[in-house]
Amino acid sequence: MRTGEPLPAVGQVLAALATGLWQWDTDTSQVTVDAEAARLLGLPPEPVTLTEAQVRSRLHPVDWNEIVSVVGLATAEGTLAEVRVRIMDERGRVIRLTRSRMRPSFDPERRAYELIGTLQEVTEPSPGTPAGRNAVTGDWRRSREAFLLDAGRALAEARSTEEVLRVAAGLAMPGFSPDGLAVFGVQGDRLTIIGHHGHQPGDESPFTHMSLDTDYPAAEVVRTGRAVYLSSPQQYKERYPLTWPLAEQFGRRSWAFLPLTVAGRTMGAWMAGFAYPVRFTPDERSVLTTVARMLAQALSRAGAAETQRELTDGLQRSMLPTLGPEIPGMRVAARYVPTGGGLQVGGDWYDMIPLPSGRFALVIGDVQGHDVRAAGLMGQLRIALRAYASEGHRPDAVLSRASRFLHGMCSAADDLGELRFATCLYVEADPLSGVLEIARAGHPDPAIRMSDGTVLTRPTAGGLPLGIDPDADYPTTRLVLEPGETMLICTDGLIETGGHDLETGWKRIRATLEQHTGDLEELADALVQAVHGPSSHHTPGPLADRREDDIAVLLLCRQGESCGGPVTARPTVRRTVLTVAQAEPERIAVARRLLRELLHDWASADQVDSAVLLLSEMLTNVLVHTDTDALLVAEVTGEDDDRRMRVEVTDAGDDLPHKRRPGELASSGRGLMLIELLAHAWGVDPRGEGKSIWFELYESEEAEAA
Repeated sequence: MRTGEPLPAVGQVLAALATGLWQWDTDTSQVTVDAEAARLLGLPPEPVTLTEAQVRSRLHPVDWNEIVSVVGLATAEGTLAEVRVRIMDERGRVIRLTRSRMRPSFDPERRAYELIGTLQEVTEPSPGTPAGRNAVTGDWRRSREAFLLDAGRALAEARSTEEVLRVAAGLAMPGFSPDGLAVFGVQGDRLTIIGHHGHQPGDESPFTHMSLDTDYPAAEVVRTGRAVYLSSPQQYKERYPLTWPLAEQFGRRSWAFLPLTVAGRTMGAWMAGFAYPVRFTPDERSVLTTVARMLAQALSRAGAAETQRELTDGLQRSMLPTLGPEIPGMRVAARYVPTGGGLQVGGDWYDMIPLPSGRFALVIGDVQGHDVRAAGLMGQLRIALRAYASEGHRPDAVLSRASRFLHGMCSAADDLGELRFATCLYVEADPLSGVLEIARAGHPDPAIRMSDGTVLTRPTAGGLPLGIDPDADYPTTRLVLEPGETMLICTDGLIETGGHDLETGWKRIRATLEQHTGDLEELADALVQAVHGPSSHHTPGPLADRREDDIAVLLLCRQGESCGGPVTARPTVRRTVLTVAQAEPERIAVARRLLRELLHDWASADQVDSAVLLLSEMLTNVLVHTDTDALLVAEVTGEDDDRRMRVEVTDAGDDLPHKRRPGELASSGRGLMLIELLAHAWGVDPRGEGKSIWFELYESEEAEAA
């Protein structure tokens, strides 16, 4: 072109640059394109007016939605909109990647957008270039969509404000991740710091309790509800000269301040700071805006959940007692953890009651349900139990009266006829002798940790849960807690949390009891923490967030060398006692389980199997050939590698057993033959009224043979 000649038309210049021109009016739903834009869309290279549907059919569906969102954002901020668009052919294949820049305007009378923009073909961005920052791996758009999906999931799963902030700090935005962030809240007419990342402790001091009238970007965002993007230190200094010295010390090059808005209300601001220059293109602003919206929703949910948990925790803890004064010769520890998941107050409780006899009672229970009514019934039932116990009633009478009380209260108050019940375990303890008298109403049995770390579940007689049958009986079981032994009673939340059933849950508890090396208080903490699974994103968090039921735990230890603490050596005697009544043949299975637990560390598994087999024979003989009950006493004595087990079954029958030689088809008569064959020693001893039959097995012979 020669000097003095007129400049070419805009269309000619754009055509020379392989750039098309288009115009879109949303009121008429028509898009006008020039020849170059038509060519880029895969149409004949000539000017044409298309409908929105025709244009939409040529674009990738995701990109069309992207254009709509970017246009709305650019209009609100009064900025230039830029978007990358994939052009599709008739078969739905991508034929080229284009970039469109546009300046949208909004006509409030017609409530329509008017846009004039350019369309230009581009190549895939190269790593290390500014455009490449928009594509971490593969297609930049897929990276961004994957990031937003992951970020949304992570923020949605965060259950506390602390966890929301940890998730936000770990977000790796595609191509332009900030190296520091701060979340501002609003308290009255001042800013507060909810949390920050990438700063030193104390750096937040100048920004804490800053007035909303301050010339500071976060304050302006809260006042106006509009984002502030600062691409350079010079831009920051020009717009906010008064507070620039506060930001200058951090050495950052770009900043984004975005409103945290929930239900139309700005609850704070989010600051993302960058150590390198960021242009804040429409794509980058779109990502930041989306993250800010998700962050605001997550913080709102976490705040509401924390308020509900605080209310729940306070309500139930106000109903729980503090443990009484020191008990000579015994120690007590207790823990209570409410359920998570909102305002789900439950009915778990524990209590410690001084008795007129000088003894004391331990009570633990669980009222059915996780609602306010369950908590209310729990409080009333606890008061009733204290009253009956303080009157001097025995454990069976205390539970019988409590069952009638709960049944009558529910029948009178529940118009819908819904039956509420409660499980309960009541233990009356004598500090001097260690005798425990236990009555149980549908509650899990207690467990005993012996002084050498062996853990036994102690089967106790029991009745129906409280409130089901007003005339139910609750038989009493007597146990003796030896010096150094610890009794555990708990609600089923400790056992079954985390998908466990009663069997697998007890295995987990037994492992914790056996392996613990701290004192009684530390043991209580260890039991509660045993159900603490990993939180979302594998970060620590409140236990109440991880559980589906309340937890109540009581530990009673008769003081000795290993009262809740480490085990230094095996005791001289390890013993268990059990009565099997004529009307309870199912307790033979309980006896077998107790013997296996007593022999949990025996060197020979074959000897343990033999002992269990012989025990079954002895107990069955008593129930079949006499009219009396059987008393089992099993004990292990001696030191490591030189121990002896002795199993003795006593009954009140007069007839002494004798060996027989049964025929080949006989169904009985082989019990003593098995004992003689498998035991190292055995015998039958008359006891005046009744008799006892016993056998012994020695560990050392089996160990040497191995």
